[in-house]
Amino acid sequence: MTGRGRILVAMSGGVDSSLAAVLLRDGGWDVIGATMKTFCYQETPSHGRTCCGLDGILDARRVADRLDIPHYVFDVEEAFTRDVIDDFVEEYAEGRTPNPCVRCNSQTKFGDLLQRARALGCEGIATGHYVRIAREVPGHPALLRGRDRDKDQAYFLWGLDRSVLPLLHFPLGELTKAQVRERARELSLETADKPESQEICFVPTGDYRDLLRRRLPDRHPALTPGPIVTTAGEVIGEHEGYASFTVGQRKGLGGGFAEPRYVIEIRPESREVVVGTREELARARFSVHDLNWLAEPPSPGDRVEAQVRHRAPALGARVLAIEVNRVDIELDQPRHAVTPGQSCALFRGERLLGGGRIRLAQ
Repeated sequence: MTGRGRILVAMSGGVDSSLAAVLLRDGGWDVIGATMKTFCYQETPSHGRTCCGLDGILDARRVADRLDIPHYVFDVEEAFTRDVIDDFVEEYAEGRTPNPCVRCNSQTKFGDLLQRARALGCEGIATGHYVRIAREVPGHPALLRGRDRDKDQAYFLWGLDRSVLPLLHFPLGELTKAQVRERARELSLETADKPESQEICFVPTGDYRDLLRRRLPDRHPALTPGPIVTTAGEVIGEHEGYASFTVGQRKGLGGGFAEPRYVIEIRPESREVVVGTREELARARFSVHDLNWLAEPPSPGDRVEAQVRHRAPALGARVLAIEVNRVDIELDQPRHAVTPGQSCALFRGERLLGGGRIRLAQ
């Protein structure tokens, strides 16, 4: 890797961003490390467990010291609360299931990094995401999936501002996670064997409903009892709050059914949680709103691949219609649990075209 100039590297305190900083430094870049303080850790007794917690800041500082590079901690709590936490609460209040990592990347992380990078005289910004940038694409760089498909994170980045792509660097895009761990151990990095954080960083208790209870008004409909109904309208039970459910969920619906039941729909206006069979859960057509494009948008009739969950495969699909802020998609085969609020990332081969939020599944 050959580099020139100064670059700002986002360092979360994990092994991926640590090795990204090493690779860039060894490639000739003048590296500056940056860690974002996203929320008030004192409010949560388990703050040290999260990737964005105080332990992460300290680990990032230790790695920066070892590499002999400057390290800054940027307080982005206000923007993170507005763009990520408030949105998270609002989505659940509306009966949808949000993806806060997508929102963080789109609204807070990269935008703030770019602003700080410019102030520090940097020519680029880098992270430890497992994705690639193809700069030889005519007209504009392309964002591609990472070589390690098990770790590929392109799904989380559909919301990036397209104008930022020429400034982005992803040193781990050609590597596997095993290679990253091995290299980090060879270098004796403090983060080499640090486990990955799985929980939502601002929900350290592991139960997002704790956050909803703190931030929603008393007796909010999302947290108050309502009926559990079948797709035919028959009331078969009562729940304690529709915010406890997501489309595709099977647990918490009670027993006594001849076959398993799943959450098919959440109706916040009536507080109904609609349940049905696995066959009723399948959807082939749905709409995607809040669009953002990293390449030229497709046209009606175009073939794309649609990924509706991080761990789900991208499925063959056709664009039915497209507007300024909405695209209608038809999958080649129906898929279970196409969930309102979740992201849909659209690909053509390895290239990320863009994406949006699922709003309607038919």
